[in-house]
Amino acid sequence: MSDESWEFPPAARSVVLARREVTGALHRWGLDDLIDPAQLLTSELVTNSVLHARTRVTVSLTRTRSRVRVAVSDGSQIQPAIRRHSMTSTTGRGLQMLTSLADDWGSDITKTGKTVWFTLSTARDDLAARRRVSEAGA
Repeated sequence: MSDESWEFPPAARSVVLARREVTGALHRWGLDDLIDPAQLLTSELVTNSVLHARTRVTVSLTRTRSRVRVAVSDGSQIQPAIRRHSMTSTTGRGLQMLTSLADDWGSDITKTGKTVWFTLSTARDDLAARRRVSEAGA
């Protein structure tokens, strides 16, 4: 098992920094097929933390033989909720992307806030994963 973790301020630039760290770790671990969905989903979760919690954000990445787990923790105890949105809305699709792209996801309330996490299988079919990323972004 491998673990990495990073802490970021509640600022827009943290989204780019978190995505870069997750990408680097997956590349070092030889899991390049997971980079696209991990980047997209990490960006969504960190963006939500920055916009809604407005606290420091911790991103943790854990690898086992069969999966990678990305967890984003912040100081808010408000659970994420899937909301209805209009076709022209520019926000509100992050949790739908989690449902579409991740093998599993959830959120946990902690003493100091919450953690929203997702898992990706290390045995993912790269073509299928890219197709899901493309469809989710459409």
